[in-house]
Amino acid sequence: MNQRRRNHYDVTDRVQVSHPGEVARAVCGLLKSLYPQQDLQPLREAYDTFTHLYAGTLPGYLGCDTRYHDAQHSLDCSLALARLIDGHERSVPAEQALGGPRAMLGVIVALFHDAGYIRSTRDTARNGAEYTLTHVRRSAQFIADFLPIIGLGRDAQRAAAIVHFTGYEMPLDQVPVSEPKDRLIGFMLGTADNLAQTADRCYLEKCRDFLFEEFKIAGLAGAPREASAQAPRYRTVEALLENTPDFNRRLWEDRLDGYFGSVHRYMEHHFKGRNPYAEQIGRHLELIARLGCGRQFQKLSKRPECIDAAALRKMLGLSPRVSVAGAEPASRACGLRRTQASFAWQTSGR
Repeated sequence: MNQRRRNHYDVTDRVQVSHPGEVARAVCGLLKSLYPQQDLQPLREAYDTFTHLYAGTLPGYLGCDTRYHDAQHSLDCSLALARLIDGHERSVPAEQALGGPRAMLGVIVALFHDAGYIRSTRDTARNGAEYTLTHVRRSAQFIADFLPIIGLGRDAQRAAAIVHFTGYEMPLDQVPVSEPKDRLIGFMLGTADNLAQTADRCYLEKCRDFLFEEFKIAGLAGAPREASAQAPRYRTVEALLENTPDFNRRLWEDRLDGYFGSVHRYMEHHFKGRNPYAEQIGRHLELIARLGCGRQFQKLSKRPECIDAAALRKMLGLSPRVSVAGAEPASRACGLRRTQASFAWQTSGR
C-alpha cells in the first residue's frame, strides 16, 4: 500500500473520496462491468441528490455540519460496498449472485446511511450530531421518501430496513429483512460502513478532533449534564482514544467476524488476494495501542479536514441556498424534486 496516501483518497490512493463525482464514476464503473445491462441512472441521480443534500443546496435541508460523519465518510462507504459486491459477484456461482438491481439499491442505501445527521429546516437541533442516537431511523425515513422519486418506490421499505445494519438503534436480529440476499447486502453495508471509517487515513486524528466533539454535542462525552438520562461514555478525549483498540476488537468479534459472517473477505476477491482496508486498520490499531501505553496521544500528527457543507460547496463551486425557517423539507413537500443543477458525472455514460 502507498504509505504516502493522501488524506482525501481511498485506501488505494486512487479515488478522491471527498469528491462525489470521482466516487460516482468509480462506483458506476464497477457496477457497469458487473452488470452491463443494468440501468444505472437511478444511482447517478442518487449521487446528484447526495451532493445537494450534504452541500446544503437541496430545498428544505441545511447541509452537513457533522465533522466526523461528513460527506467523505458516506462516499467512502459507498465505494467500499461496491468493492465488496464486486468481490462477491466474481467469486460465487451464478445462482448466488446478488444481481444488478439489488447491488445498485445497496449502494444507494450506503450513500444515504447517515442522511439522518442532516438537519431539515424544520428541525430544532442546532447541530446534526444531536441526532446521534436516532440518526439511523431518520436515515431510513429519508431513504423511504427518496427512492420513489428515482423510480425505486417498490424497494423503499426494504431499503429503509436494510440501513439498520449500520446502526445500534435496534438489535441486528430484529432488523425486518427476511430475504437472504437482502440480509447479505445488509451485512456488506454494515461491514463497508466500519471498514471505510476505520481505514480512513486520518481515522485516529478524526476520533480525536471530530468524533469526540460529536459525542459531546450528543451528550455521550464530556461532563455529565443535569437532567440527562444519557450518561457520558467518555469524559475526555484521552479516554476515547484509550478505548479505541477495545472498541474495534469488539466490533470485529461481534459484528464483522460475528453477525456479519466475515463478508469483508470479499475485499480479497476484489483486490486479488489482499484486503488493503484491513491492512490499514491493523496499522491504526497497532499505533494507537502503542501510544496508549504511554499516553502519548500528542504524537498523532495528521491534520484532518472535514468535508462539510461549506467545504463541499467550495469544492464544487456551488452557491449556498437560502433556507426559510420552518419550510417543509423537500422529501415531504415535493418528493425531493430534482434540482436545477446537474453534475457532469450524471451524463458520463458510465
